[in-house]
Amino acid sequence: MKVKMKSMFAYGMATALLLSACGTEEKEKSEAAGSKEDTFQIGVTQIVEHPSLDNAYKGFQKALEDEGIKAEYDVQVAQGDQNNNQTIANNFAGDKVDLIFANSTPSATGALNATKEIPIIFTSVTDPAAAGLVKDPKKPGGNITGTTDLHPEAISNTIEFMAKEFEGKNVGVIYNAGEQNSVAQVESVEKVMKENGLKLVPVTVSTSSEVKQAAESLAGKADMIYIVTDNTVVSALESVIQVANDKDLPLFVGELDSVKRGGFAAYGFEYYDIGYEAGQMAAQVLKGEKKPADLPVQPPANLKLMINEKAAKEMDIEIKDSWKDQAEFAK
Repeated sequence: MKVKMKSMFAYGMATALLLSACGTEEKEKSEAAGSKEDTFQIGVTQIVEHPSLDNAYKGFQKALEDEGIKAEYDVQVAQGDQNNNQTIANNFAGDKVDLIFANSTPSATGALNATKEIPIIFTSVTDPAAAGLVKDPKKPGGNITGTTDLHPEAISNTIEFMAKEFEGKNVGVIYNAGEQNSVAQVESVEKVMKENGLKLVPVTVSTSSEVKQAAESLAGKADMIYIVTDNTVVSALESVIQVANDKDLPLFVGELDSVKRGGFAAYGFEYYDIGYEAGQMAAQVLKGEKKPADLPVQPPANLKLMINEKAAKEMDIEIKDSWKDQAEFAK
């Protein structure tokens, strides 16, 4: 009887030790997996710094936070330099980050050039198909998708407002011809302007330092100025605002952040919102619920007219009563 009790005790001890060892091993595996799954490494590439792109990034972060995603962000800004832009993307690919957030068309192009494997979620891209990022926005089919910064009706609504509410016919447009994002917009702008009896007066720049001189060159040639969502020009928007104020030229812009900075008006949306929507897409990818290939590119959800009353005064524009019924006024 004693021998049997000892044998059972020894067997129980061995079993307990074995289970303990297995439990420890599984716990270590779980912790190792959890550390990788719960804290993601996200590379953030942004072509330049300006409020619109910065707000898009804030929206992206907030969406991941709301989705319960823990992440460490490596934020890199190319300062408008295409070589820097590609180097940033190549470094993220070499580091094998879990996801790349590409904030602008050049940033997304650089990221896609660097990797066809790491998931890429973009925002602040005007025409992803024309830029060669996706073949079909409804079915991206690769490792990249995201949100655009052009509502289908933004350009047409803005130009129709110009034609209906202002007497001038010549509209100055400053843009970087090296940005596919901008070229696509200006082509659309010119088409809609012709339909509404307006004439495009284009001026191209290569860097933000050229923007003020470009704006000054429009004095006497343009009755109004329209700045599309061109990163080079928007990063130096204050130069255009100064010229518009000095020359009493109504300054229309492509998004609401630029209205708040001093542009007169825009049919636009909040960049924070498209960044947030991109973050929601990224969360689905990081959770393993979706792949970029399965997520259609999303345009801005909301479009509204915003007018800056202070800017109107600076540009000698009288606010019409009819505008008050349809517009939101910048604070």
